Amino acid sequence: MERKGFSWGVVLSLALLGFSRSVGWALNKGLSFPLLSSYTGSAFVKGTILAVEGLIGLFIPVLFGYYSDTLKSRHGRRRPFIMVGGLLAGVAALMIYTAYVMNVPLWGFALALGFFYFAMHTYTAQYRALMPDTIESGHRGKASGVITLLEWAGNLFLFGLAGFLIAKAVAETGESEGIKALAQTPYLKIPFIITALFLIGAALFVYFIVREPKAPEIGKDENLWDYLKSIVENRDFLRFYTAQTLWWMSFEFIAIFLYGILAFILYGDATEENIKAVTSLGLYLMALFNVTVLLGALPGGIIYDRLGRRLSIILGGVIFALPQLWGWFITSKAQVTIALGIAGVGWGILMAASYPVIGDLLTKFERDAFTGRYYGFFEATRSLPILLAGTIGGAIVDLVGGNYRVLFPIGAVMVLLAMPMVWGMKNLEVSGGEG
Repeated sequence: MERKGFSWGVVLSLALLGFSRSVGWALNKGLSFPLLSSYTGSAFVKGTILAVEGLIGLFIPVLFGYYSDTLKSRHGRRRPFIMVGGLLAGVAALMIYTAYVMNVPLWGFALALGFFYFAMHTYTAQYRALMPDTIESGHRGKASGVITLLEWAGNLFLFGLAGFLIAKAVAETGESEGIKALAQTPYLKIPFIITALFLIGAALFVYFIVREPKAPEIGKDENLWDYLKSIVENRDFLRFYTAQTLWWMSFEFIAIFLYGILAFILYGDATEENIKAVTSLGLYLMALFNVTVLLGALPGGIIYDRLGRRLSIILGGVIFALPQLWGWFITSKAQVTIALGIAGVGWGILMAASYPVIGDLLTKFERDAFTGRYYGFFEATRSLPILLAGTIGGAIVDLVGGNYRVLFPIGAVMVLLAMPMVWGMKNLEVSGGEG
């Protein structure tokens, strides 16, 4: 496969695409839970609806990533998926807003969310696969650091924008509940319109500007079953995918139920009123988390290239887990702010260090032609935790009487369980080409 050592043009183009996708996922994380709270107070129902993202992500990236590897097109293997997916995702973001303001029933709002999840996942694997397609091993940590930096900057942008709009709406309406105030003003549409523009614009930019390297000749291709079977048979792939499932499930416990966690810590009960009352605070804390993720992402990529793959992943995981252990004892806004800030640094290191792993393993086993399908499975192991965290996390909270704080220590244990799996990978460290 044609490949240049390191191209800033390619990396920054992928970073722009990552920024736009993160704006879309941040819109979902920042506004879907409080909007769903207008329909139901059940943590299990809200968690299950949001977990549809995980169900869709469990299959679509795996299938579409597999077929993108062998796509024969003058437009490339990845770019057609990226263009179509970006267009659909932009339209879907506008559909979510339209469904809410038209007061559709819960099932209608859930369908709009489901279509958004489907559209976003139609090009998830292709976006991920472009980096190892174009950047050689030994430079992927640096590329991953830059891409991760822009990805989480997209989250920061959306959370900051939504928090600002809510504060403005509260000041104008006098309504104490942030999301209710936002819904009473024209400002509610702004995050959805901006998200749609970013998703559509970035997808078109990559399609018309970025040129994929010449596709490799695939001799004996594996069928879908053989591809899935090879993952289970290779211990390194299996260990990494399992470890990633665990640390993403820990993250999703916080991401999905943050508003409930804040309402329980600050008010002792996660009622609809209390959840809406902490919406603005939740958005600002998400923004803070993303700021500290940015602080961890770039050095995380450098550590990956220079100081070792295992060490960088384990360092990030431990820094992410320790504040969650403390989370069981948190009782104030200041404490939860400090905990999330520290956790963000660890998460940034962990994300930058884990992204290049699949590409490096494929290089090690001389399977560079199959980045689409293996990054499709990579995304599936990021989506399964959403499905599990939404349903299991919601059920746990309901079983313990609405104590959302219990999700902190459970999440910490999952991260710590993942670390020995990473340490046990035999072919993670590669020789030659280090930055």
